Amino acid sequence: MAEYLLYMWQVEDIMRACNLDIDIIERNVIAQYQVDDDTRAQMRDWWESLIKMMELENVKESGHLQINKNVIIRLTDLHLQLVKNDKYPAYGADYYRTLPFIVELRAKHGNVEDAAGELETCFNALYGMLLLKLQGKEVSKETETAMAQISHFLGLLSAYYVKYEADELELD
Repeated sequence: MAEYLLYMWQVEDIMRACNLDIDIIERNVIAQYQVDDDTRAQMRDWWESLIKMMELENVKESGHLQINKNVIIRLTDLHLQLVKNDKYPAYGADYYRTLPFIVELRAKHGNVEDAAGELETCFNALYGMLLLKLQGKEVSKETETAMAQISHFLGLLSAYYVKYEADELELD
């Protein structure tokens, strides 16, 4: 789920960079794929539907689609259940190893929200790191350490989410 969410945030940014213009997206994104005409048409339909959602949800310039917000909501619900559950002490321990990095990031950005804000802070940090790497910018060792822990934590949460979706977790 973590990778999916980061991918979808990138898709949102790509659409914005293309001014939510399907023809620009087709030339610069869809055309890069070596696929048959039916697949290309399906891809265009997918991008067009996302553009319409961005327009309807008024996130043309910033923000995230509700479908992406829902991912964070579902992950937050699971996160809170795992932290409270004595059956998953390794998860709780990993969360508490990550928490100082979350607190520091939130303090730097004036973001002192609830638990949902904590996960979103983690995703924002990883997405920011992705953008820095794409731009070829250097990051400090401290930032790399923080991102490694946050990445591990979100990876663990994502793995639990897969188990949760497969009804393989005991959360009662």
